[in-house]
Amino acid sequence: MKLPATSSSKAPVKFRMPTADNLVPIRLDIETEGQRYKDAFTWNPSDPDSEVVVFAKRTVRDLKLPPQFITQIAQSIQTQLTEFRSYEGQDMYTAEKIVPIKLDLRVNHTLIKDHFLWDLNNYESDPEEFARTFCNDMGIEDPEVGPAVAFAIREQLYEIAIQSVASAREIKISKKGRRGAEHAISSKGGGNALDLMKLFRYNSSVVRKRKEWYVYEPIVDILSNEEVDALEAREDRNTR
Repeated sequence: MKLPATSSSKAPVKFRMPTADNLVPIRLDIETEGQRYKDAFTWNPSDPDSEVVVFAKRTVRDLKLPPQFITQIAQSIQTQLTEFRSYEGQDMYTAEKIVPIKLDLRVNHTLIKDHFLWDLNNYESDPEEFARTFCNDMGIEDPEVGPAVAFAIREQLYEIAIQSVASAREIKISKKGRRGAEHAISSKGGGNALDLMKLFRYNSSVVRKRKEWYVYEPIVDILSNEEVDALEAREDRNTR
């Protein structure tokens, strides 16, 4: 796999999603007037903000939701875009190239559990293509599963990228401290940031060892209507 020239093991790179398309994972969970709207999708941070309101109005119209949803949908999307843009231009370290990704989700009647490794420095990676291949290999026919798998991957990569920014910031502060004083700085926040780098460290080979196959073996179950009803009832109780 071809890696960008800037992806040095020592030099930081500027913040962006570690995928071919720099897309923001957006998650909505809005409830008003006794109706609830949940959705998850990606958004191009380069699109004009006026598109947010257009999307909100179209969604409310298509789903026949109360007009009050327009403002709430638009505000939620805009808040998440603003957070993403706040990291743009900041340094992040991607020295730990291989990170673990975990899938544990239910889409309609399909339950998926899987673990695999992802190259954080491969800026040509495509979660959507990975999801399509995964669904084909596992014989999954529900068309909503692929997008859900891709979104779950993007959401985790986003969290890892944010943590990489925090690590880069802490390393920069630590270096300044070493230049300004002879003693090492003991920073509680810095320890947490560096621990995040250790959390995603994976020193072994990407090749799965035979004794570890059972850990990485994907699990796909098709649930009955009764099982889905029971899960949804449990989720509703937990939400309340």
